[in-house]
This record gives sequence, structure tokens and C-alpha cells, in this order.
Amino acid sequence: MDQNAIISLDNIHKSFGSLDVLRGINLDVSKGESAVVMGGSGSGKSVLIKHIVGLIKADQGTIRVLDKQVEELGEDEMDELRLSIGYLFQSGALFDSMTVFENLMFFLDRHAELTSSEAKDRILETLEWVSLPEKVGHYPAELSGGQKKRIALARAVILEPKIILYDEPTTGLDPVSVRMVSDLIVRLQEDRGITSVAITHDLLCAEIIADQVHFLHHGEILATGPLNEISQHDHPAIATFFGSESIQQN
Repeated sequence: MDQNAIISLDNIHKSFGSLDVLRGINLDVSKGESAVVMGGSGSGKSVLIKHIVGLIKADQGTIRVLDKQVEELGEDEMDELRLSIGYLFQSGALFDSMTVFENLMFFLDRHAELTSSEAKDRILETLEWVSLPEKVGHYPAELSGGQKKRIALARAVILEPKIILYDEPTTGLDPVSVRMVSDLIVRLQEDRGITSVAITHDLLCAEIIADQVHFLHHGEILATGPLNEISQHDHPAIATFFGSESIQQN
């Protein structure tokens, strides 16, 4: 375990019944780093990332996030830690019956001690940051897939977290939208020093955002390093993954 890491998973094991989903995971993420977890379907990526935010508890091992040992926290302490962690869901998870403004205000009302004026200003500033201020009164159904992702990202950053976790942030998007969302993730790292962990199978997204790639296969991390090194790895599972993903994206 790296004592300087802002996120550290040490020997994490997780099983569901007889199925071993995570088998001895060791992963460290430094402050301001953008880490990407890649791997095939069923490799344990989503289960891994949910451990970081305490949505799933490990059967064995230690998890430290922002100097807190996650498995030792009570529910109130865990809720407090989660205020420092943004989460971008694969679906975007916006409320269809609420406008963009109402979606963001609902989140602020529940989690931030701001006056109505301060909350409104923060919403408008955040929408400017994702280049969608004109969508403030729109409903999710009126937005494109890329716009929904950017609004979901706005919600993830609006509480000014220290860490953001991304679950397939560019799934279903066209290449232009993939690049736009990925560039925003990089800006969060460069401008705000936010640490990020992203699950993705999107090679373009990974190429743009990844400082380090961790390749997960059958619950084990097979390799860690820059994307250009991992993509050339000679392990059969890694070679097959990058070969098939390259074909799909071409």
C-alpha cells in the first residue's frame, strides 16, 4: 500500500456466492492522477469501483480513501466521505421529470449548505463550465446523449469533490462527444486537481484521460502502466481485448 496514495486498495477480495469477482486487488491512485480500469465484460470493473465509495464491502483487504479506512467507517462517516467523491453513472441518472436546473438544485439542496442565491450562481457557473448554459431550463428528454453526459458531469463536480469516479463515461456517444466529455475530465484534473478513476472500454477516451491503465481480467489486475504499454502487452487476454476494441472502434 502506497502511503502517499489518495486512493489505495490492498489485497481486496470479493465473492458473490461461489463466484470470485475480485481476487487480491492492489491498486494505488495518487492525488491528481487519472487512473483508468479496463477489461472485458464480467471482469469485475464495476464491483471494484463501487468498493471505493463504499457501495460494496470487501470480504478481505483494506481500502483507504482520503486518509480514511473505508471498512472502519460508520454510516454517518461514510456519508461524509462521499461528499468528497463525485460519481458519474453509466446511465447519467438524471431525473426525467426535472429540468437541468432542478436536477442540479435537488443535488445541492440535499448536500450543500448554500443560500438560494449561492446555489443558483454555482449551477450557472457549472453549466458554463460544461458549455451548456442555454440548457438550464431543458428536460433530459430534450438533450442529446452527449449533452446528458455533460450535465451528469456537471452534477458530479458541483459539490467540488476531491475525487470523481466514472462508470463508462462515454458509452453510446459518437466520437465528437467522446472527445468533448474526455477533454472535460482532463480539465478537471488540470484545473482543479481532481483525482479520477474511470472504468471504460473506449480506447479514445482512455487515450485522452489515462495517466495509468489497470487491466482487470477475471478479478485480477494483470498489468498496470501507460496505455501505449498496456495495449502492446503480450498476455493473451490483453492482446485479445485491445485487438477486438480496435476493430470495433474502426
